[in-house]
Amino acid sequence: MDIISRKLEHVEICLFEDVESGNTLLDNVTLIHQAMPGISLGDVKTKIRFLGKEISYPIMVTGMTGGNPELGRINGIIAEVIEDMGLAMGVGSQRVALEKAEAMSSFKIVRKYAPTAPIISNIGAAQLLKGYGLKELRDLVSMIEADGIAVHLNPAQEVFQPEGEPFYSVEILAKLRDISKELGVPIIIKETGTGISIETAKAFSDIGINYFDISGSGGTSWVSVEMFRDERKGSWKKESAKLFSNWGIPTAASIIETRFASPNATIIGSGGIRNGLHVAKAIALGSNLAGMAHPVLKEAVAGKDALINFFNRVEFELKAAMMLTGSKDIESLMKSPIVITGELKDWMESREISLSLFNKVRKREYGTSRVFQ
Repeated sequence: MDIISRKLEHVEICLFEDVESGNTLLDNVTLIHQAMPGISLGDVKTKIRFLGKEISYPIMVTGMTGGNPELGRINGIIAEVIEDMGLAMGVGSQRVALEKAEAMSSFKIVRKYAPTAPIISNIGAAQLLKGYGLKELRDLVSMIEADGIAVHLNPAQEVFQPEGEPFYSVEILAKLRDISKELGVPIIIKETGTGISIETAKAFSDIGINYFDISGSGGTSWVSVEMFRDERKGSWKKESAKLFSNWGIPTAASIIETRFASPNATIIGSGGIRNGLHVAKAIALGSNLAGMAHPVLKEAVAGKDALINFFNRVEFELKAAMMLTGSKDIESLMKSPIVITGELKDWMESREISLSLFNKVRKREYGTSRVFQ
C-alpha cells in the first residue's frame, strides 16, 4: 500500500474504530487533597519552559499525522490552536515527506500557523537502519523549523502491521549517539502506545539522550489499529494482533520506570491522557509535561472551536487539581504528595522500585549516580 494511503487509513481507523485498550493505571495514583490549600484558583501558575521556549500549560499535542492535503488541514487546525493557547506540538512521521515532495506542505503548515510554539519533527527509528542519518534528520528539522525531533519506537506496531518493518538492532543506539552530537536540536525518544521501560530509558540515557515521550499503554493501541488493517486485508496476522492488543507498559508505570532510570530527563507523559486530572497526575508522578493525541484528533476534525473548548476544559481541570493540592506552580505539583496503590504499587514492587526512593526521585532530589550506584 502507498504510504500516503496508509496514513489516511490510520487516521480513519482511529476516528471510527475502537482502538483504545489497556489501562493507564493512573487511577492507582491519588493526589492528596488539601482542605486549606493556601492559594486561590487565580494564584495557580501553569507556565513552564520546554525546548527553550515558554509555554502556557504543560501540555503537548504529540505527533500524529501529515502526508496529504486533508491531513495537512488537520495539522493546520491543531497548529493554529496550540499557537493561540501557548502549547507545544509534534507532527506525525515525516518519512513520507522525504519520499514524496508533494507531502511536505502538510507538515510545513504547522510552522506557518504556529510560528513561536515548540514544534517537534518525527521519524521512525527503523529508518536509521535503512540508511537515514544526520543529513535526513537535519532535513526533517529544517522542513518545519523544529525545536527538537522525535525518533519514534514502534516495534509492536511494526510486528503486526501487514507491511511492517520490525527492524530494531542495537545499531540504532550507535547511530543516534553520533547524530545527537551534531544535530543541533534535542532528540526525543518517543514510544507509540506501548511504553518505555527502565532498560530502554537507561540505554538511551547512557548515550546522552535524555528526552522521552513515554506513550504508555492505556490509550490508542497501534497493535489494535493494525489488527483492523489486517482484518481488512485478510492477513493471517489478525488473530495474533488481537492477542497482543493490550501489550505494553501502562502509562503510569512507564512514567515511573523512565523517571527512575533517568532522574534528570525531560519526560512527556502520554498514552491515554484524556483530561486535566490525568495531566496533573502524570506530572505529579514524574513527568515534566503531558502529551495528548487521540482526543485532540477527534476534536480537530470537529473544528477549531471544538478543539479550543476541549483545551479550555483540560486547562481548567489541571488548575483545579493544582489548587486543591496546594500547588501554586508546576514545580510545586511535581513535589506534591501522592499515594500509589493497587496494581501500580504491585508493579513497582515487582520491578524492585522502592516507593520511598522513587518519591525522592520524582521530586528531583536524587541524581542518576545516586539511583544507579
